[in-house]
Amino acid sequence: MEITGENKLRNLIVVGDRMLIKLARHTSKTKGGLLLPPGYKEKEEVQSGYVIKVGPGYPIPIPADDADESWKSVDEKIKYIPLQAKEGDLAIFMQKGAVEVIYENEKYFIVPQHSILLLERDDSLFE
Repeated sequence: MEITGENKLRNLIVVGDRMLIKLARHTSKTKGGLLLPPGYKEKEEVQSGYVIKVGPGYPIPIPADDADESWKSVDEKIKYIPLQAKEGDLAIFMQKGAVEVIYENEKYFIVPQHSILLLERDDSLFE
């Protein structure tokens, strides 16, 4: 799902080392033609989905001795170590570490970086 002006996903801010993921569509039939009940694939431990939004990353703590320096500018912001995931990546993740949320009648997962097992990136999306 692409973030556009019409949808409200652009209003969401993902915090810290988390990302917002929408599950990839799975077929409801097995290779042999057996119909699977709704939610069957969602019960598996490992899931796959597309990264919709990414948090800023891991905050780097400000050293205590630097916090009170009068010569430092007041507008210095917290710095972050960025996450490996980018919007549009296909992520394979452990569902145990994810939190399921419903937003605008769509199901998403908020997944921390440490629950991501593998990312597949199509670099042509970023050119």
